Amino acid sequence: MDDVQELYQEMIIDHSRSPRNSREIPDAGRSAEGYNPLCGDRVRVFVEMDGDIVRDIAFQGSGCAISTASASLMTEAVKGMDTTAASELIGRFHDLVTGESRGGGGDIGKLRVFGGVRNFPARVKCAVLAWHALRRALAGDVGTVSTE
Repeated sequence: MDDVQELYQEMIIDHSRSPRNSREIPDAGRSAEGYNPLCGDRVRVFVEMDGDIVRDIAFQGSGCAISTASASLMTEAVKGMDTTAASELIGRFHDLVTGESRGGGGDIGKLRVFGGVRNFPARVKCAVLAWHALRRALAGDVGTVSTE
C-alpha cells in the first residue's frame, strides 16, 4: 500500500472511530433519515440553517466504517456553506465515489479519501447514504431516503 492510500485509510478509520459532529441538534430546522437496507446502515442528518447558510450540521446513526466516516467528513465540509455550494458538493462527492462525471469539477478537499470506494460497488451506497439524507434535509423534505 503506498503512503497516500495508507493516509486515506487512516483518515477513514479515525473518522469512523471518533466521528465529528455525531450528535443530535434538538431544535434543528431540518432533518432527514437515510437507510441502506443492503447492509443495515442508518443515519439521521440534522441541519440548522441561518438563512441560506448551514449554520450547524450533525448526524446520528449506526453503520459501517465507511458510512460513519463519510457522514463525519460531510458535516465538517458542509458547515458554513450556502445551500447552492452544499448541493454542488453533494454532486461532486457522488461523482467521486461512483466514477461518474456530470461536469461539476472543483476541489473536494479531504473527501477525496473516498475516491477508491468506486472500486467496490457495494460500498458506494455506504459512502453516499448521509449525503442523500443531507440533500433531502436541505430541500426540506421529510421521511426516509433509501439507497435501494
